[in-house]
Amino acid sequence: MVNITIKDLSFNYNSSMILNDLDLVIDDSQVLGLVGPNGSGKTTLIKCIDRILKPKGSILLDGADIQTMNRTEMAKHLGYVPQSSSTSLATTVFDTVLMGRRPHMSWRVSDADIDKVANVLELLKLEELAMRDFDQLSGGQKQKVMIARALCQEPSVLLLDEPTSSLDMKHQLEVMEMITALVKEKKISAVMALHDLNLAAMFVDKLAILKGGKIYAAGEPADLLNSKNIREVYGVEAIVMDDLDRPYIIPLRSLNEGIA
Repeated sequence: MVNITIKDLSFNYNSSMILNDLDLVIDDSQVLGLVGPNGSGKTTLIKCIDRILKPKGSILLDGADIQTMNRTEMAKHLGYVPQSSSTSLATTVFDTVLMGRRPHMSWRVSDADIDKVANVLELLKLEELAMRDFDQLSGGQKQKVMIARALCQEPSVLLLDEPTSSLDMKHQLEVMEMITALVKEKKISAVMALHDLNLAAMFVDKLAILKGGKIYAAGEPADLLNSKNIREVYGVEAIVMDDLDRPYIIPLRSLNEGIA
């Protein structure tokens, strides 16, 4: 288990500020959802945590600055799962998942590495796909394989960039159910960028709402998903129903006059 503390984090693409003095704490063994409108910094924040991007400020893993870690050391703590729509690999499912063992491998693949891949494929019910070409899989299958690859790193934290993008309703639920089950079973944490507020309300333990590169609010979904916050962050008039033991958002109209 690992705690992530983000302090004064800023990042800009050329002259455009994407993250601006952002502070956030990610606790052990929780699913944290990053939500907010397009351009609010969700994907950028995940890439900064995984050091794909180099921000200003600090990101601490149990008090240690990630800038002092090499990539192998980081990969033992953080497992990154990109959007499935942007991932193409000319390998079998087994070999794709085996790539996740790199932080733990020496100069050759060991029996322990092979056993770890087999165990993860069994855990995620992917055994029958082991010898299939990754590029021949459906979107939902690809996303599960990428999660399996990250799990083979044995990370303390999974970083997921819009894990349900481009998936149909069934596969969205399957992927979210799988992630939340893994967090509980493996006692790890997950940080995921999400667009669907109703999926977030169903599955995450904590929300961080981003607006203008900052944390607008952070807390439990039931406390944050209300008509006022949706209007001010998204510029959308919405009804929020609570008769399902969780918030359920029904958008009504866009506020063309701009965000309040």
